[in-house]
This record gives sequence, C-alpha cells and structure tokens, in this order.
Amino acid sequence: MAKKNESFEIMIKKLEDIVEVMNKGQLNLEDSIKNYEEGIKLCNKLFKTLNEYEGKIKILSEGKEKDFVDSEE
Repeated sequence: MAKKNESFEIMIKKLEDIVEVMNKGQLNLEDSIKNYEEGIKLCNKLFKTLNEYEGKIKILSEGKEKDFVDSEE
C-alpha cells in the first residue's frame, strides 16, 4: 500500500510495475486481485496528490495576478 511519505515519482513507478506484471498475464486470480487493489489505491493517492498540487498552483497563480495588478496601479 502507498505510504503517506512516498514521493509522487515512487508511487508512479510502483503503479507502472503493477501494470507491467498484470499485463504479462501470469498471475493467479488471488495475486491479480491483490495487484489490482494496490493499483487502485495508488491511483487514488496519485489523483489526490495531483488535485492538491493543482490547488496550490491556482492559489499561487491568483496571488501573482493580484500582486501584478496591484503594482501597476
């Protein structure tokens, strides 16, 4: 399972590894389900992380625009 302190890049690599293993089609059903579950958890964590970064970028962008407009006046 994805740990809270894992970097985005590490989680992407783990997800890529899971996809590669599953694409080979050599896992039994139980292992396939475990890998699928782990992949979904990683996807959700990655999506959440991207949304957080998007929010930070919007805040920073809005602040920059406001500062720029204020300095022109």
